[in-house]
Amino acid sequence: MKPGEGEDALVQEAWAMLAAGRHEEEVFARLAARTGEWHLCALAVCVALGVPRTDAEARLHELEPYFAEFERGEEELLAGTLTFVEMFLVDRVFNEYEGHLRDLLGTAARASGGHPGSLLAWFRAGRLTKLFLYFARVGVRAGRGSPPDFWAALTAAGELLAAQDGPDRAEVVAGLERCRSRHAALGAEQRRRVGVDRFPEPVS
Repeated sequence: MKPGEGEDALVQEAWAMLAAGRHEEEVFARLAARTGEWHLCALAVCVALGVPRTDAEARLHELEPYFAEFERGEEELLAGTLTFVEMFLVDRVFNEYEGHLRDLLGTAARASGGHPGSLLAWFRAGRLTKLFLYFARVGVRAGRGSPPDFWAALTAAGELLAAQDGPDRAEVVAGLERCRSRHAALGAEQRRRVGVDRFPEPVS
């Protein structure tokens, strides 16, 4: 897609609206309704958010079918759809601490036995505390996954989070206690089973 006329101005306008605290969904809807340049407005919002232009163009190409489902006057509906399919998602650049935390949560996700695909957006956007609290609440799917690996990874992630100050710290600490309890219970059960296998009951 070649840069369209007025693209720089749209990017600046989108940036100003975002800086004023408006959500990207609202920013796109307002620009799109005013200009009628839906694709250009979507591109401008992405660039204003910090998405590399080449990535924004690739998203536009991939999500092209969604634009065809709406008509003029339905910009708010299109904005909601584009937000849902992650048109405006900004991939977070992780530091060493965040990268380690993300890897632990990724291990927990793989060991969970299945989780909503929408959680991928939380990983990409760096919503790591939200991911930890979600996994601590829902646990492992019954009969699936690997509970020992899940609770071990989640406990380690919770310990990292609990060591940091933040508005969700009390909730994180409560989640960590649940993780520790589940992890300890699994360890005790495993030791009990090993003991039974090693010293079977005498045959009468």
